[in-house]
Amino acid sequence: MLIPSRSRTLKTLLAIWMLAWAGVSGAQQILRVSAIPDEAPTELQRKFGPLGKYLEQKTAARIQFIPVTDYAATVEGLAAKKLDLVWYGGFTFVQARLRTHGAAIPLVQREEDEKFRSVFITRAGSSISGLSDLKGRNFTFGSVSSTSGHLMPRYFMLQQGINPDKDLRIAFSGAHDATAFQVAGGKVDAGALNISVWEKLLEQKKIDPAQLRVFYTTPPYYDYNWTVRGDLDARLIEKLREAFLALDPKNPEHREILALQRATRFVPTRPENYKGIEEAARSAGLLK
Repeated sequence: MLIPSRSRTLKTLLAIWMLAWAGVSGAQQILRVSAIPDEAPTELQRKFGPLGKYLEQKTAARIQFIPVTDYAATVEGLAAKKLDLVWYGGFTFVQARLRTHGAAIPLVQREEDEKFRSVFITRAGSSISGLSDLKGRNFTFGSVSSTSGHLMPRYFMLQQGINPDKDLRIAFSGAHDATAFQVAGGKVDAGALNISVWEKLLEQKKIDPAQLRVFYTTPPYYDYNWTVRGDLDARLIEKLREAFLALDPKNPEHREILALQRATRFVPTRPENYKGIEEAARSAGLLK
């Protein structure tokens, strides 16, 4: 019986280890992506589909979209390293930034998010014509953690001397489209939602413009962005940034992706852009 020499054994073990390492390193990386549930889950999936395929082509990673049931789940998912890339509103980005001790990196935002707005709506025949008319009324925000459906509408109400918790009977619909449907159905007297969703609902004729009207539009503020985990591979982060910035409305394929994202184009962003959101959240008592 031949006994292999020590050197031959070591060479064999080294070869096995190198093959195993090559198999692991050659495996396709999975990028776990999610988004705050500010619209129905089916709508979020529909909007993300073409973008997900595009990112797979540009990064060579396999994109796995993970729907969540509430805004907080995206913050905890990123902090627990169960999510890699998330579509955040300004407020949830601030929460994620604080929760990860500054490690969450905002990659890009839509050009529209530099001057985003919220709208306050009521039924066409309502006597409500301004924020002061809301006192004593039934009113709905979107999600508690929504920037455009709660935080900024609340902030601007407080700026005008209206305390939602004391002056109104408030509720939370959970999503922007749900807010519009609740107002239309007479469940509440008025509500606040993201201007982009409002315009989309009108375009898609999911609401009747003869039934609802806008009675107040907020001043502009920074809002949504795509954020990555800070400890994600630096090369992958750069590929993702480049992919978003390369989306060109003149390219028919890109135009479809941008349209679904309700974006003219994506632009770089930075944490400093959301300082105003953080200050508003603290002022409104939503951050301690």
